[in-house]
Order: sequence, then structure tokens, then C-alpha cells
Amino acid sequence: MSILLLSTHLPPKTQAVNPSEFPNEVEMPLLDHLDELRNRLLRGLLAIVTCAGLCLIGVRPLVRLLEQPAQGIRFLQLAPGEFFFVSLKVAGYGGLALSLPYLVYEGLQFILPGLKQTERRLVVPAVAASTVLFLVGVTFAWWTLVPAALRFLVAYGADVVEPLWSIERYLDFVLLLLLATGLAFQLPVLQVLLGVFGLVDAVTMLNAWRWVVLGAALAGAVLTPSTDPITMVLLSSAITLLFLLGVGLVALVRWRRPQAD
Repeated sequence: MSILLLSTHLPPKTQAVNPSEFPNEVEMPLLDHLDELRNRLLRGLLAIVTCAGLCLIGVRPLVRLLEQPAQGIRFLQLAPGEFFFVSLKVAGYGGLALSLPYLVYEGLQFILPGLKQTERRLVVPAVAASTVLFLVGVTFAWWTLVPAALRFLVAYGADVVEPLWSIERYLDFVLLLLLATGLAFQLPVLQVLLGVFGLVDAVTMLNAWRWVVLGAALAGAVLTPSTDPITMVLLSSAITLLFLLGVGLVALVRWRRPQAD
């Protein structure tokens, strides 16, 4: 009887962990993890500041490049030091863009050792696809959304007012539109991750197409700095097409999974 009572108080056996699932796992105390995270964040911040400093040296060509879509528009400095603060802002955006690969590298170095081998095979393609889609979104905004919005805004009041724009307001418009479009183009990656983890399947996504169209219209209105109808329609249409692309990718992943298993 005493042996039986003793056995009931023993802790349950933990499930054995396959060492091959965590090939680079290193046991570390919580404070060591926080210290590693702090060091990686500091290195990432240093990379952003360094790249921003390099962009600040050549900020004038960058500003001229961003002014190219607004052909025939005169830009004004409406307050003392406005162009100086605009230069800092453009350099900051440029530094963040240039340091993005290193930031992704630092993040992966912190996360990957704690992931299973199967999860690793998912993270790396997801990050690569996210980077490619962000660049595609920025390119789409630069060659399509920005010119369309500027043409509409200039032509709308051309017979009433002369277009003299603040350089700060114009660059805020362009930079925010580029960033918002790049983030909106992450939708297929999010859909694939939800599908892979079994949270939502392709049929459920497709059945919610009405809500997606409504959400795309709202996103186009919120993410468009100029709130003009041309840009909102183009961005909403792009988000809807990206959603359909994500549905197709989720269906493809679901179709291939039984074969992989």
C-alpha cells in the first residue's frame, strides 16, 4: 500500500522530445534570453542609424527621385527648417529600408533555434515571400498608385488653383502610400500561415469574399493618404486580387499536405 501511495505522488512522465526536431537548441535562463534580445535590438538600431546616416549624406538625390512623379509641380518650404526635418524623415525611411535584410537576419537568429525542424522550413519561405511581396507592393505604389493619385489631384483643381505644394506634405503622402501598400501586400503570407496551422481553410476564406471586398474598400480608404477615389479603387482591387491569390495558395498547400505526410 505504501508503494502504491508513493507512486501516485510521483510527477508524471514528460513526453520525450526528439533531439532532431531542435538541432540547434541551447538551454538558456530567462535573463540570458532577455540579454540576447537586448543586444540584437541594439545592433538592429545601430544598423538603422548607420544606414540612415548614409542616406542623409545623399538625401538630396533621394528627394529629387521622390519628386519625379509630380512633374510640373513647384515645391515650397513653408516653415523655417522644413526641408531639414524632411531630410531627416527621408533618411529615416531610407535607413529602415536598407537595414531591413539585417533586421530580418537578427530576428531569425533569435527565433530559429527554438523552432522545430518542420517549423523552420515554414519560416524561411514565409520571410522570403514577405520581403518579395513588400517590394512588389512598393513598386506597384510607385509606378501605379502615386502617379494616378497625383494626376487626379492636379487635374481636379487645375482651372481654379495653381498647384504649389509643401515639400513636407508631399513627401509624407508618397512615403506613407509606399509603406501602406507594401504592408497591404502581406495578405497572402498571412493567409498561408493561417492555412498551414489549420486555423482557416480555403473554402472558408472563399465563402467570406463579400466581407473581404468590403474590408478591401475600407482598407483602400484608410491606407490612402490622399483619399482620392482613383487610388482607393486601385488599392482595393489589388487587395482583393491578393486575397484570391492567398486562397489559391492555401488550397494548394492543403492539397500537397497529404502527399507530404
